[in-house]
Amino acid sequence: MKFVGAHVSIAGGVENAPCNAAALQADAFAMFTKNQRQWNAPPYKEESVQKFKENCLKYGFSSEHILAHDSYLINLGQPDPEKRKSAVAAFKNELERCYQLGIKLLNFHPGSSLKQLSDEEDIKLIAAGVRQAVEEVPEVIAVFENTAGQGSNLGWNFDQLAAMISETGRPERCGVCLDTCHAFAAGFDLSSDEGYENFWAEFDHKIGLEFLRGMHLNDAKGVCGGRLDRHDSIGKGNIGIETFRKILKDKRTENIPLILETPDESIWSEEIALLKSFVP
Repeated sequence: MKFVGAHVSIAGGVENAPCNAAALQADAFAMFTKNQRQWNAPPYKEESVQKFKENCLKYGFSSEHILAHDSYLINLGQPDPEKRKSAVAAFKNELERCYQLGIKLLNFHPGSSLKQLSDEEDIKLIAAGVRQAVEEVPEVIAVFENTAGQGSNLGWNFDQLAAMISETGRPERCGVCLDTCHAFAAGFDLSSDEGYENFWAEFDHKIGLEFLRGMHLNDAKGVCGGRLDRHDSIGKGNIGIETFRKILKDKRTENIPLILETPDESIWSEEIALLKSFVP
């Protein structure tokens, strides 16, 4: 089965996320666990946790199809020791919040060297941070997201992601979320049949399809290989509608959250309906 949704708001309380997703006729959803622009947040009230779980049950959202996202402030590749300590602590807190809510997947951008370390050194820092956090918080999977390769951000190619997962020493607690816009920006030509199949073949060869835990379905404003992280609405960018038709027909995308992060929230319900219409 296909589970299509969007990254929904938690305004007014985390318990509202399942309701917001249901209003879009979604089968899955993504969410922040707290205000993503702030480092700290008060602990969840028990009534909010209970209501979140009740609403997930009410609207039929299982934990495998909820893709939480950590704060964009967190950089596990932070070279400064004290700042990195804070980043790892914040990442651990994100895992704890997922665990409280019964969410199994925490999606995150791997990190950046800030051009102060080699890629190899920074990959080891990122992996060490993930390892420390997952060893202190049970069950939740740390889901690495591929990046567009802007600046010194790591994780834009499958060699880097594979090395990060390997370096954690805890591959069973790791997964990958593939963002279509990021992949296209990083040089994977998803707009062509050959490029689409090469993308999947390389992912399976270097990482393994068993690590695929979700996808972000976004068209791209930039050109292939341009390293520009600018999302576009489905079918309105340079990837094109046919690629998303292929993704929804693809057996490799069964039973994972397929999440919109497209820029126009007002048409998310239409985009979800469009994507669902592609399912055989």
